[in-house]
Amino acid sequence: MIDLWSPSAGMSVGMIILTSYLLGLVHGITPDEHTWPITFSYAVGSYSARKGLIVGLIFSLSFTVQRSLMSEISYFALSKVFSLPYFNYIIYIIVGTAMALGGMYVFKFKNAFHIHFGKIDRSHHAAALKGEYPDLQPPTPKMAIVHGFIAGFGFGAFALIIYTVLAPSMPNAYLGWVPGFFFGIGTATVQGIAGLLFGSITTRLKISPEIASKISSLTAGRTLLWGGIVFVLAGIFGLAFPSIADFQIVTPLHVHNLHSLGIEFVLVIVVVLVIGTGTLVREVRKAVKSSSEAMEVK
Repeated sequence: MIDLWSPSAGMSVGMIILTSYLLGLVHGITPDEHTWPITFSYAVGSYSARKGLIVGLIFSLSFTVQRSLMSEISYFALSKVFSLPYFNYIIYIIVGTAMALGGMYVFKFKNAFHIHFGKIDRSHHAAALKGEYPDLQPPTPKMAIVHGFIAGFGFGAFALIIYTVLAPSMPNAYLGWVPGFFFGIGTATVQGIAGLLFGSITTRLKISPEIASKISSLTAGRTLLWGGIVFVLAGIFGLAFPSIADFQIVTPLHVHNLHSLGIEFVLVIVVVLVIGTGTLVREVRKAVKSSSEAMEVK
């Protein structure tokens, strides 16, 4: 019988592959701070269900390459450094920095700061506050590849199982990468579907395609920029106050990522729901209101 909660060593290669893939599915479905915020950002910014699917797959396949590599390294028991308590907080800082740079790219750098802080160019800032965003560009798949590889270094319950139980159980070094690969493929299965759904959101809004496209890029930019800042702050906080940052709220759900809710869950909620979804809903309402006012004037 397959045990996804606490699989043991000694399984056959076929069972290890199946267990790894199913763990990847669970990892992709549950709120994970290393997948959902980035998939949401890039997929929404793509303004296309097809492109959302592609970018979700690109991100998660890059993640898969990294997990395969780490799985191979783990076969030789060389991945202990990645399980150190503070390592995940360092990854938060690196991932957050990459996200923030991605957000600055969407705003074409020169607009990244005065859109939010406004004292560099007051006239342009005033236009931005009114919802006029002339200098936006969607995030690129190449950026998703970089983020996927970096995010793969995150260490949690899933990585612990892959690196300490499944990878070392492979019969030889030539197959050490297999558990990480199938775990990544399981994650990619879900994240590809998620990317498709996120990418189709803005195409179904009852606003003009031009405005919807701008809103999708704006949502992606803000999610990456502000979400990246939140990740960096979380990493710094975790390194400075590990005893506080390591808090956990235990739930009755016996599922990884849902049984113990901590800073990881908070990051997903803040970045995806508060920043990402909040921006999308707010800007759509603003666009609908402006359109209604324009119709009344006519």
